[in-house]
Amino acid sequence: MKPQRWLPPALCLALPLAGMAWAWPVGLSPWRSVSILSAWAGCGALLASLVLMVRDPRFAAALGGLDSLYRWHHRSGTVGYCLLLIHPLALATDGLDESPQVAWQTLSPLAQDWPEWLGWLGLLLLMAGLASTFMPRLPYRRWRALHYLLGLGVLLGLAHLWAILGGSLGVLGAIGIALAALGWRLVVSDFGALARPYRVSAVRHPATDLVEVTLAPCAAALAATPGQFVLAAFGDGEGFHGCREFHPFTVSGIGPGGVLKLDIKALGPCTRHLQHLTPGVTLRLEGPFGDFLAAAGDGPQLWLAGGIGIAPFLAVLRSRLPAQPTHLIHLFRHADDAGFSDEIQALAAGSPNLSFVPVASGDSPPDIGPLLAAVPGLAGREAWLCGPPGLNAAASRALRRAGVPPEAIHFESFEFRS
Repeated sequence: MKPQRWLPPALCLALPLAGMAWAWPVGLSPWRSVSILSAWAGCGALLASLVLMVRDPRFAAALGGLDSLYRWHHRSGTVGYCLLLIHPLALATDGLDESPQVAWQTLSPLAQDWPEWLGWLGLLLLMAGLASTFMPRLPYRRWRALHYLLGLGVLLGLAHLWAILGGSLGVLGAIGIALAALGWRLVVSDFGALARPYRVSAVRHPATDLVEVTLAPCAAALAATPGQFVLAAFGDGEGFHGCREFHPFTVSGIGPGGVLKLDIKALGPCTRHLQHLTPGVTLRLEGPFGDFLAAAGDGPQLWLAGGIGIAPFLAVLRSRLPAQPTHLIHLFRHADDAGFSDEIQALAAGSPNLSFVPVASGDSPPDIGPLLAAVPGLAGREAWLCGPPGLNAAASRALRRAGVPPEAIHFESFEFRS
């Protein structure tokens, strides 16, 4: 694990502990103390979740990568919501010592005033927003709209705190963190305030349901390197109206003057629409993010790509041929999906260090074991995997069985929502 990858979980632990330390109850009943501590721990976890959704290249690199940030964003938000659920239940349990009626009045919004209504409404919005994160097949626009409810739910929860406790230092600090994180995400990331303008200069279709676009910068270019990805929001052009949503795409080529190539597979409504891109379409880019292949060692390499997962390897090969023995396996379903096989075969023919194995697996999951068993000196290779989660998991298991140590297995997955 990269050293920076400890920072997101450390933040997810530090903010809840800080909230509990600040609000530590003295002289209260046990259940009321549990209620107070769970509320502040949940608030801290949700604040950590908001901070980890900030989408900035430098911030992401400092904390171990955008994938790590989003993974802990989801975990911290889930834990925070569960902790907040304990808050009213512990209060009601405390009321049971007096009478069941008091306990019920603690839980019933009808028996409470507007500060409590803010808290209940915040919990309901958190529930709706959090539910969307467990629905991977939910259309992106609907998922994003529901996800915004999480931020609104946190703000209502903080308003609940303000109404009850007033403008204390802890409440003001929590509100400041939430507003800063939400403001950055909304203005800078979602609205693209710092995004770089580009224009589509060329379009080609190397395979079925796949478009390769060449992008020329209209101002200062992004300093991308092979193995990184960008977030692109395509606008309008002659005969084309873009989705105007930021979606992640791996850079598949880097040219002089900041020119970038992206290969876009039709995997959803927006990417299917992007198959009709034309030269002249304007877009905005955020990034670059990621460091896939940046830490590759000097020893023999195994590269395994599934479908459009060939993109980061293609970017490396287009920039430089490998200096160490490199065995590249590209899995795709059918021959008309092999858009880059001829290009890579030509590169392999001119490089003694590159061997290339294209494999059409059909509609059934590929039998990855025999493919890997045929790789010369497999146990001594460093493995880099880029493909769907199922392929990465199956290949990782097969590699470990073949004697490749876990620390020599690196992978990048397609599953990513911004």
